[in-house]
Amino acid sequence: MNVSSNDRPAAPEPRFRIRARHTDSTITVYQAYPPEIGRPAARHGRFPSSWKRDRMTWIKPSFLWMMYRCGWAAKEGQETVLAVEITREGFEWALRHACLSHYVPELHGDQAEWKRRLRRAPARVQWDPERDLHLRPLPHRSLQLGLAGEAAARYADQWIVGIEDVTPLSRQVHSLVRCGELDRAAALLPVERPYPVGDEPPAHL
Repeated sequence: MNVSSNDRPAAPEPRFRIRARHTDSTITVYQAYPPEIGRPAARHGRFPSSWKRDRMTWIKPSFLWMMYRCGWAAKEGQETVLAVEITREGFEWALRHACLSHYVPELHGDQAEWKRRLRRAPARVQWDPERDLHLRPLPHRSLQLGLAGEAAARYADQWIVGIEDVTPLSRQVHSLVRCGELDRAAALLPVERPYPVGDEPPAHL
């Protein structure tokens, strides 16, 4: 008996894979800020002077993980959700120069060596459980990318192509989820496809 491709079970989602909204030249990441930072950033397409360059800033390609982190834009200091479109060149620079935020013996050798790499790295990677529409953890992981020092400066000054305030979208999706209209909520989500860095994330991550 022939089995059509439509009848075959979907391949399981890899535990570690970058999924994002992206084009040939850009990738969209998400951040949440208080209105006094988020609104001017969206209005002018760059962060205001009050944005702290000396602090690590975390960017997230997953919209639903951002919703989990900011509580659907309800947590204090995270009331404005931004979709930040940056160059793929910049994003991949950060990946190449990143270190995992946790120690993995098979990758790092001894723990002291990992700590040295972590201190030197301008970017760090963290893999956290992806979330569903109810913000429950899924078996596969979502990338979070922390930028500091040179990486944070490059992000703010060179990589940003555009910034959009997606707080209204966050609240609309949340409202539909609360009403049990999950299909309508899912239809509004940004389309996040596997990011083309090969079948697996970079080996050092």
